[in-house]
Amino acid sequence: MLPRCREVQVRAGTEADLPALTELYNHYVRETPVTFDTEPFSPERRRPWLLSHPQDGPHRLLVAQETTEGAITSQEGAITSHAAHARMATAEAAGTPETAGTAGTAGTALLGYATSGPLRPKAAYATSVEVSVHCAPHAVGRGIGTLLHQALFDALADEDVHRAYAGITQPNEASARLHARFGFRHLGTHGEVGHKFGRYWDVAWYEKRLG
Repeated sequence: MLPRCREVQVRAGTEADLPALTELYNHYVRETPVTFDTEPFSPERRRPWLLSHPQDGPHRLLVAQETTEGAITSQEGAITSHAAHARMATAEAAGTPETAGTAGTAGTALLGYATSGPLRPKAAYATSVEVSVHCAPHAVGRGIGTLLHQALFDALADEDVHRAYAGITQPNEASARLHARFGFRHLGTHGEVGHKFGRYWDVAWYEKRLG
């Protein structure tokens, strides 16, 4: 039997994705210092976060979703740039398990998401955003973070955004390399700024010039 080809599509997140997005984020809350949230969220508690990311403007939520080739070709909100609708070589050969993890719309696997949001609440910060990318545990190492970052910055290209910032809990060499590939530069590090899992964590801050 020939292996089926899978596609990874990046599109705007919707309320239908909320349970899967919440499950994915809660993994990082429970298991890692990547986020400084310490208590898992319910989808209802997470809804205001989702609604703060409309499908246009500077504050975006993009999701990467794996689906059988051709299953999602004209879905509303799909990103159409070269980086956002990429075919990935995932063979479902005999003995290879189905992709596990969170389910997005139409029962397909949610591989990760990227956001841009306010850097600070005061009005003069409006042209700066803070960005983040979270990949599902089973999707780490497949280039999903790169795909999401590219799609996010493609989406922001026509917005009035001057700078993008990212805070990376240390150590995290993979995230530092990803941000460096997209032109982020290290600005400095907040030493022992967060306390989680019984210890203190540093956060390194990175900046990308957009306009």
